[in-house]
Amino acid sequence: MSQPLSDPRSLPRVLYIEDNDSARLLVRRLLEGRYVVLEAADPLDGLQLAEETHPHIVLLDHNLPHMTGREAATRLSKILPNVPLVIVSADTSGNARERALAAGAVGFIPKPIEVDTFREQVDAYLHGRREKLEQADRHHEAYQQELVERLENNVRQLSHAAERNKYLLQQNERMLSMLERRHKLLEMAARVGQAVTSILDLDELLEYTVNVVCKEFELYYSGVFLVAEDNHWAVLRAGYGEAGRAMLEEQFRLPVDDKSMIGQAIRLQQAQIALDVEGEISHFKNPHLPATRSEMALPLIVKSLSLGALTVQSERLKAFTEEDITSLQTMADQVAVAINNAQLLAKLEAATAELVRTKTYEAIATATGEAIHWVGNKAAPITGSVRRVREDLSTLLAVLWRLRASGAELGPLDGIIHSLLQEAAEGGLELEKLAGEMSAYSPKRLAALLSVESLLEDLKIIEHSAVTILKIKEDLIGPARQMKPGSVSLFEMLETMISDMGLPRGVVSLDLAENLPNVYCDARQVEQVFNNLVKNAWEALEGRPESRITVRARLDKKPDHVLVAVSDNGPGIPPEIQERIWVSFFTTKGDHGGTGLGLSACTQIVTQNRGKIWLESEIGKGATFFVRLPTKP
Repeated sequence: MSQPLSDPRSLPRVLYIEDNDSARLLVRRLLEGRYVVLEAADPLDGLQLAEETHPHIVLLDHNLPHMTGREAATRLSKILPNVPLVIVSADTSGNARERALAAGAVGFIPKPIEVDTFREQVDAYLHGRREKLEQADRHHEAYQQELVERLENNVRQLSHAAERNKYLLQQNERMLSMLERRHKLLEMAARVGQAVTSILDLDELLEYTVNVVCKEFELYYSGVFLVAEDNHWAVLRAGYGEAGRAMLEEQFRLPVDDKSMIGQAIRLQQAQIALDVEGEISHFKNPHLPATRSEMALPLIVKSLSLGALTVQSERLKAFTEEDITSLQTMADQVAVAINNAQLLAKLEAATAELVRTKTYEAIATATGEAIHWVGNKAAPITGSVRRVREDLSTLLAVLWRLRASGAELGPLDGIIHSLLQEAAEGGLELEKLAGEMSAYSPKRLAALLSVESLLEDLKIIEHSAVTILKIKEDLIGPARQMKPGSVSLFEMLETMISDMGLPRGVVSLDLAENLPNVYCDARQVEQVFNNLVKNAWEALEGRPESRITVRARLDKKPDHVLVAVSDNGPGIPPEIQERIWVSFFTTKGDHGGTGLGLSACTQIVTQNRGKIWLESEIGKGATFFVRLPTKP
């Protein structure tokens, strides 16, 4: 029985912020009649609409353009402090719900939406249901924001009082200087941390770390100690300058005990600080570093496991402030993650090729939830299209049955039509019954039953979905294939690949240095990498009048390696997504065919072939992807 229509003015208003048209349509159909449904495809539009309409409840997706659902929730909670906010998300990670609640949401509804219970869930949140947030210590980021706001408020107050009191003006300038220094330290720590996370060779990572720490933070010495397998010794693996080289030659090491700051930092998993080393009992007097006056030992920890410690030393007394400690420890945490990644990679490279494939399949398995969701979205239209094609085919056969039964002169086609009808009958199609039903249809309805355009459109949908799923399969499985490394001519590989791609003549230029040695890799896998990079560059150039892609190859500064650069003159890649482009299922192509697996697969392939891949890009100046490959086994 249909429900009586309600006065829209008496219905509660729900605002749904979601950039996916299909998702908005589904929610609209589920809630209309019980709610006045307001919609926004963009979070900025949603914020404005919320301020203008004051809805009774807000639903918002997590993955939105310009800002995340959590960011939008934080802003909405200030605009509508008493209105419940609910995150509707396909995020399947373990702490997705907690992150949503921490941002100000009162609840979390997972995707795909359960049609039978969705309205009851929305009603419950509207009428007071609130989910409890556990583990409040994860509000660290919110606390930092609150601290910055409080400091900014103090700065404003000091600025206003400066006209009345010179002393307060001096204090204001001092605070500004502290903020600038803190900002500079945090910026340097973030820059160093971001750089080290892209280095997967352990020795290169450690050497880069000690060099950049000393130069960026203007320190006397820096060194990295890693815990030995017996867990009793901390072994120096990288040291800055002549002193570092001398200690490395001596195979310098320290016991993991309380007799040195390094040992204490590792054992206690806490930073150890000596602002005046002469007065510190636990400070190890190192003859290689006689000028040290202040020292910090920062633990390198990953998932409660001590990997080692980073020592930073200065020639000045009391050289380290709270800002130094905070920024350096933040950087040390990122260095620890990078070391852990490099160690894991080294272990993988030392195992057999079978183990590499096994680990790759395990990595694929961890993404099963996302993969099923992604493939499910691409496969969803197939079932409906197949059903419609089957119905169209049955209708067409019923028309043929009716035509033959009418005694029409079919000539040479009669035998063919007879065979088709006989096969249809054997396949269970009741054509006589269907033809009888059709005889009662109006001419207009009969004309609507058969449409070649509709039939071809359904076949096109099936083909597009199948091609996309096959591409996803190739990007997932390709890196896990049995490797067949060998000596490969870059010129032959790249020239053949570019020719086979069929791009317009003159778009791609190949620039290889003379006497360039062959690279040692799996030719099939590495060709897939360059094919993906050139294809991405071409897609980035869509609509540009003078499209140019350049593929250059030179000897790399790292011995026994070649560096290949794929550049385009496109719009460039925004800095805020340059790290995310390597993550599986992240794509900037929207509904234009991107699977978000191409660059992820490239990373796996290049790493398996003992190489490295990275990006350099500026907005408006195009993008360049670099691939470093070895020339020897």
